Amino acid sequence: MSVIDDYLANVKGPQKARLERVRQIAMEVVPSATDSIGYGMPVLKYKGKYLIGFAPFKDHMSIFPGSEAIEKLSSKLTTYKLSKGTVQFTLDNPIPDDLLKEIISLCAGRIDAN
Repeated sequence: MSVIDDYLANVKGPQKARLERVRQIAMEVVPSATDSIGYGMPVLKYKGKYLIGFAPFKDHMSIFPGSEAIEKLSSKLTTYKLSKGTVQFTLDNPIPDDLLKEIISLCAGRIDAN
């Protein structure tokens, strides 16, 4: 088991399934990403750099792609609560797979460009 598997073992029900889906999609987009824990939450790294994080909360879940992806895709994220580097979503309003792929691709592109 990986550190993310260990973390998700403590998440219950539908939130766990949704976060596992985030991870699965990230691994489809960036197959060489590796599991890690950062800032107390699951984090995927790419080329040793932070790619994206995700975590459950009481009334929502969040992905943490960083500010660049949120700025570039803000017009597609209007139904979500946003902060500088965070997208909050709920079970009733999940991030569609295609949009999640686009977010993760931007994050990987940021790493590739540096």
